[in-house]
Amino acid sequence: MSILLFVMLGVFIFMMFRRNKKTQQQQAELQSKFGPGVDVMTSFGLFGRIVDIDEAENKVTLELSPGNLATVHRQSVTKVIEPAVAPEVGSPAVPDDASSLTVQEHTAPETGTPAQQAETPDETLKRLNDEGKKDS
Repeated sequence: MSILLFVMLGVFIFMMFRRNKKTQQQQAELQSKFGPGVDVMTSFGLFGRIVDIDEAENKVTLELSPGNLATVHRQSVTKVIEPAVAPEVGSPAVPDDASSLTVQEHTAPETGTPAQQAETPDETLKRLNDEGKKDS
């Protein structure tokens, strides 16, 4: 019974040291990315661009907006913000309104089969008014 207890204690200590080592490696990797001009986020949710790094005092000067500077402790900077990826040139454009969702079926005169055609806002208004009159 006591051997099992010592084994469990040993595994717990091993896992604790392993986790600390991983955390230190991640922090060192993050710190290596620091440099003037890098966009970052602090642990308390402040976004800014690094202007200056003071190695001696572990301070980072962030530019929050043009002319607004803040000095924070180096360890409070927890995330490097990657620039947003621009959308592909050939990707289809998504309309910012619901006009593409209002589609009304019409019969194509030459074939006699239903064809999908976009409805204009005026046609939609007229159709809705006509539907209201039919129900009354």
